[in-house]
Amino acid sequence: MPQFARTPYDGSKQPFSIGLAPIGESRWFEPDEHLIAELDEKNALLRDKSDLVFRAEAGTEAAQAEVLERVSAFLVGRYPERFRREGDGIVIADDGRRVMAGGEPPLMTAARLVQDDLVIMRPAGPDGYRLVAAALCFPSSWSLSERFGVSLDALHHNVPGYQERLAVRMKRIFDGLKDGVIVERLNWSIYPDAVLHHPESKERPRDWFGRDRDAFVRVERQTLRRLPVSGDVLFTIRILVDPFAAFESNPDGPRLAASLRDQILSLDPDQLRYKNLHEHRDLVAGELARIAGQAR
Repeated sequence: MPQFARTPYDGSKQPFSIGLAPIGESRWFEPDEHLIAELDEKNALLRDKSDLVFRAEAGTEAAQAEVLERVSAFLVGRYPERFRREGDGIVIADDGRRVMAGGEPPLMTAARLVQDDLVIMRPAGPDGYRLVAAALCFPSSWSLSERFGVSLDALHHNVPGYQERLAVRMKRIFDGLKDGVIVERLNWSIYPDAVLHHPESKERPRDWFGRDRDAFVRVERQTLRRLPVSGDVLFTIRILVDPFAAFESNPDGPRLAASLRDQILSLDPDQLRYKNLHEHRDLVAGELARIAGQAR
């Protein structure tokens, strides 16, 4: 994707809102020019840190296989120039690699085909939905070991306003999700690097604008889709990273920088702490103001 392909801070949405919207089937996954590099990084993590990035409960095998078949069918049908079936696997034309089914959990195989992380949420009675299987290679400051098996509400327990304003709505959205409907939401955060794999808690280096350093806007593109056979919900997460420096070279960059600054300054103390901007708000906002002002 080009820089600033997703800009949830452009004023069209408010932070800490659900902001789900339906999308067409053709937009479920959107492989770009970084596909091979990011798949290589995923494969290395699945090889070297599998306990950190992959977990699945017993009894999820059929749902995992459903995910693999649906993801494979989508890629082959939507991007035939890049993905094709060959025997029990998928060939990715970009570099000719074969991703073969069998020998590992199906969800892990599916994760080797897309840049997105894949999370299966299962209905769990009064507790709503639970995280029962995941290939989570590119988390944004949370770890699978801490959150595996927990409910939807527990996953969001530290999100400001979630319990008071959003929990009931999220449960209704999950319960009402129909087969064939895909919904998307976006959110943003600020990081001191472009690293995709951030399993640590919300702690950042403090020298964001020191010598030879930049800040980065990290956007999560999330989708939800019902798996019709198992009844589970597949939650996908794609990470897109743009450096602050790119605001200065993009024709729309100054406006986007100004809008991001406005959103940061609108956050209350709890929201700033959640985004780990409580100590750096003025520094980050000042840099964005400098970028925005250069075009005036």
